[in-house]
Amino acid sequence: MNQTPLADAGERDTDVVHRSQLSSLQALVVLSMIMTEVGDDRKIIHLAATSAPSLGPARFLGVYRLEGVWAETSSPLDRLETRRDVESQFARIGSPGGALSIADEPWGWAYPLRSLDGHFGFLVAAADADPLPHDQFILRVLAQQTGIALANSQLHSRERATAEELQLANVALGESLYALERSTAIHDRLTQVAVSGEGEEGIAQAVHELTGYPVAIEDRHGNLRAWAGPEPTTPHVKEAPTAQTRLLETASARTAPLWDRGRLLVVARPSADVIGVLMLIDPGRRAGEQEYVALEHGATVLAMELARLQSVAETELRLRRDLSEELLSGTDEKSALSRAQGLGYDLLRPHRVVAVEELSRPSGEGLFTAVRRTARDQGAGTLLVSRAGCVALLSDQDVPWEAFRSSVLAQLGQGRCRVGIGSVCAQPNDFPRSFREARFALTMQGTVSKADQAVSFDDLGVFRILAESDETASIERFVHQWLGRLLQYDEEKQSRLVSTLSAYLEAGGNYAAASLELAVHRSTLKYRLQRIREISGHDLSNADTAFNLQLACRAWQTLRALQAS
Repeated sequence: MNQTPLADAGERDTDVVHRSQLSSLQALVVLSMIMTEVGDDRKIIHLAATSAPSLGPARFLGVYRLEGVWAETSSPLDRLETRRDVESQFARIGSPGGALSIADEPWGWAYPLRSLDGHFGFLVAAADADPLPHDQFILRVLAQQTGIALANSQLHSRERATAEELQLANVALGESLYALERSTAIHDRLTQVAVSGEGEEGIAQAVHELTGYPVAIEDRHGNLRAWAGPEPTTPHVKEAPTAQTRLLETASARTAPLWDRGRLLVVARPSADVIGVLMLIDPGRRAGEQEYVALEHGATVLAMELARLQSVAETELRLRRDLSEELLSGTDEKSALSRAQGLGYDLLRPHRVVAVEELSRPSGEGLFTAVRRTARDQGAGTLLVSRAGCVALLSDQDVPWEAFRSSVLAQLGQGRCRVGIGSVCAQPNDFPRSFREARFALTMQGTVSKADQAVSFDDLGVFRILAESDETASIERFVHQWLGRLLQYDEEKQSRLVSTLSAYLEAGGNYAAASLELAVHRSTLKYRLQRIREISGHDLSNADTAFNLQLACRAWQTLRALQAS
């Protein structure tokens, strides 16, 4: 049956509508593919805005996200009051969307934007009249595709952010792993130095190998103890004492290494009086975290080494003191030789005992330290001990003893000191005798002379002969024969006639020299000499009498010195 022309026209109109809808759906498919590939929120919304007019009679007014953000808005939503009015309607229509009342727009609608995580916003459209059902269908599909594309874009953004975070975490982990490996290598290398006992030179060399920088170790006074690396272009220069003290105080108060004029330094301080300074020479200040780690580990090992050296030094000093004390007291020769051999000391070399006495204050640790340093600097010996109010040095070398005394006095800084030197010890059993002689030489200085000096027992002449005599009773009788009356008078009257007679005879009968020695006027001296003649009955002008009197005076002084020592 043939169709009428009117029916044909209706079919043609339906085909046109269907083709238009199909074309719109195809356009949506293409638009969806483009949105998926773009992966950028701003571009996705822009594509939706520019594509909406070609898909139907409705207009795209903007996209609203639930966090309160608008995008790609056009009139009338570009006005703040209109947007606020529309936002208040969103709360009413909820997540399904629905009709909106928009200023100056006959028809408005909010299409929901959704993802797998839920509803996250609205696509807002407007038209001059209510769109046909298929046009609204197209708008819902556009909104759906836009929502999916935005959700995918956000997911990709999160994935990219996560990937970047993972990459940064991997980099940080790699850096941490490298730092840990490096720190472990530093620790292992310096532990090896500590265990193997390579000393300060080994510590400096290890830190140099680990950092690549020249390394120096100084003591608390700024003296160079060790160096590793290329030879320095300039000689080592010590700081002034005050500047060195300030530097050590500043560095000790810090928890990290200190930069100081091209040096990165840290203080190693195992005890209050022992300090070492470990430093990198780095004028360009290029040292970083790993160099800091190596320097701090090195300072720890240096502190251990300094503590070990201090312990060894204290132990050796104590052993040397014990050996010195036993030798001066008298000990078994075989035992003494065995102990000396354990210290690496040759006790069979010729020695002499040197006694050093401080007169301005009681002899203490200060005098001991001064004698020990002077003996070390002048090579006078290493065995010494504080004993009987003085410091006894068992010297294996003869040195200029007056210069030795001056050096001890300089070490003390002030005061007075005397030195007595005993005769040579051929064997260990001679040390007590040499010590007695050194003490006697000290005492004779106080008895015969007022001057502080270094006096050797070997140079005491008749005093030495008298001191070595075993016939002390005969000497006492001789003294009493020639000086008895004068000694009794001095004791009763608290006078100084015997001392005056001795000074006069020692001066060879010279009034001026005797007066100067006694610190009295010549008239006082003449008066005393007259009293000496009257009390003793001796003629001082007689040569034999004067000789015997002088010998008696010296014997009296010797007996006093022997009694005191």
